[in-house]
Amino acid sequence: MAVTPPVSTDEPQPLFADLGLSEPLLRAIDEMGYRHPTPIQAQAIPVVLMGRDVMGVAQTGTGKTASFTLPMLDILSGSRARARMPRSLILEPTRELALQVAENFVQYGKHLKLNHALLIGGESMADQRDALMRGVDVLIATPGRLLDLFERGGLLLTQTSILVIDEADRMLDMGFIPDVERIVSLLSPNRQTLFFSATMAPEIRRLSEAFLSNPKVITVARQSSVATTIETGLVLVAEEDKRRALRAMLRAEDVSNALIFCNRKRDVDTLLKSLLKHGFKAGALHGDLPQSVRFATLEKFKAGELQLLVCSDVAARGIDIGGLSHVFNFDVPMHAEDYVHRIGRTGRAGRSGHAYTLASPYDRLAVAAIEKLTDKTIPPITLDGIETAEWSEDDVGRGRGRDGKRGRGRDGHKGGKDAPRGGK
Repeated sequence: MAVTPPVSTDEPQPLFADLGLSEPLLRAIDEMGYRHPTPIQAQAIPVVLMGRDVMGVAQTGTGKTASFTLPMLDILSGSRARARMPRSLILEPTRELALQVAENFVQYGKHLKLNHALLIGGESMADQRDALMRGVDVLIATPGRLLDLFERGGLLLTQTSILVIDEADRMLDMGFIPDVERIVSLLSPNRQTLFFSATMAPEIRRLSEAFLSNPKVITVARQSSVATTIETGLVLVAEEDKRRALRAMLRAEDVSNALIFCNRKRDVDTLLKSLLKHGFKAGALHGDLPQSVRFATLEKFKAGELQLLVCSDVAARGIDIGGLSHVFNFDVPMHAEDYVHRIGRTGRAGRSGHAYTLASPYDRLAVAAIEKLTDKTIPPITLDGIETAEWSEDDVGRGRGRDGKRGRGRDGHKGGKDAPRGGK
């Protein structure tokens, strides 16, 4: 979940306490350190609590997941699920997104007696069927796995009162729309439907009109600008040189405090070990760490006991740290919008900031997408003692597709082996 950056006007920002959420949810939000909702959260939460359908147009990184998970938890609290009959259903295009949504329910619902289950590829079908038999308040699923289990008689959807279709444009791109339409046909017409997409292509608009009844349309503007106070740079090196290049930048720059972003949780841990080994004062934040550990690490960083915080995008959302001198992208983000959100944490309130990105030869298309979104070239920089690489013409290297992303199957399985990481 993201939080809105500080604004320069005197207009007060809304608070979560103003949105009509119950005390147990507000307590969980407060314990996570959040106070101000993002624009889509501020607009969507009260509408969802009223029971209305919602059509949300918002990109990744806007906080849209919490805009539906928080009010859903409130609506579902106070009653119990029956065997094989989930009370609500969230459809996600990939298992990774489903896992992220499940994490939201764990974090925000810790003071409520609600449960959730995942129906995703790569997990035991028998275990998932057993979870459904115990009764599920929130079912989070990829379309293919849900239909597989439905056809085996593992669940009924007649008692599902809330449906969320998330990332509808990605569902369309991945060929899931026929599955989604079939799933919708199995649900009660009296349900509440929440429909989210990053774009409003004609096919997406057609689907929204078919699935929704008198929806509230909420559009969050695409964040594409980079503050003029941020100095940016791109270091293109071989994959095995990335850690050495990062250390060189950390030593060459006057770094007061910095966030270092990795795309994968396990790379956060690996990079942290490397930085600690070389004498840097660093900590880590990612979704697999207990909340108490994340909170303690964040407090040390804010107090200046840690200079560097290595983190994933999901763990960093909602962290509002002012006065950062630097942001480093150890990995080029997979979504161009994430680049804007990452580097927007420095150079705030008129102060200068620095944001540097490490790219490997196979990141050409991802960097091009960022430069197209921001309408700015990221200037190349060289480092003493580090050889500059060249862009690879093989854009399908390391298991990547021609869109720069790893190939995925019907339920979002990753294709190919994970790439090896940089040197020690």
